[in-house]
Amino acid sequence: MTKELMWIVFGLVVAAVLIISVLSKTRFNAKKVAFIGISAGLSYIAYLYFRIPIGHGTSIHLGNTFVALTALLLDGVSGGLAGAIGLSLADIAAGDPGYAITTFILKFIIGVTCGTVAHRVLKINTLKKEKQYKKFIIFVVISAAAGLLLNVFTDPVLGYFRNRFIFGQDVTLASIGAKIASFGTLINSLLSTAFASVIYLALKPALDKADLLSNVSADEKVKDSRAVKPAKA
Repeated sequence: MTKELMWIVFGLVVAAVLIISVLSKTRFNAKKVAFIGISAGLSYIAYLYFRIPIGHGTSIHLGNTFVALTALLLDGVSGGLAGAIGLSLADIAAGDPGYAITTFILKFIIGVTCGTVAHRVLKINTLKKEKQYKKFIIFVVISAAAGLLLNVFTDPVLGYFRNRFIFGQDVTLASIGAKIASFGTLINSLLSTAFASVIYLALKPALDKADLLSNVSADEKVKDSRAVKPAKA
């Protein structure tokens, strides 16, 4: 596939993800956009400047940490967008527009999965952290791991099709790349799960105390759902 066609496909992928984000009815405001931008920048830096290449386009890095962290702090769509933007830009800066196509999809999936498990399934924001702290920690780790470990399966699969149909590799070479990606992605997922969980547990109380997450996090949805509806006249 030519680079021109890669850019067209990348544009279509970005448009599709943005449409999905809008359809999810996730609320955005200036503060949330700022959080997403900061997380995207941290993902970019963590990947581009702190990575260890292990071959076939795969590397050990901590970029996914901030995808899960943003999903835990805000919501799944915000986490997915932060990772998709930051890490696809890192691929482009590294001269890999073909990788940016699958990166944008994969990071969005990580964020949405982490956020869904954290805020809709386990409802981590409803736990009384003083009385249920052990349960809270376990739920945070499970939420982070949900999306990151899912990536252990989705990354090699999408990577195989990328190598075959975007890069034009033969079946054998694409299969080897997928196997290497499986190993690298597993290491990345375990590391990012640990780092995202630790950073979240350390950062969340400080952000709550400073009231920096008001009107941007899933906490607001919890408050809204508990609001008393006015009686009908």
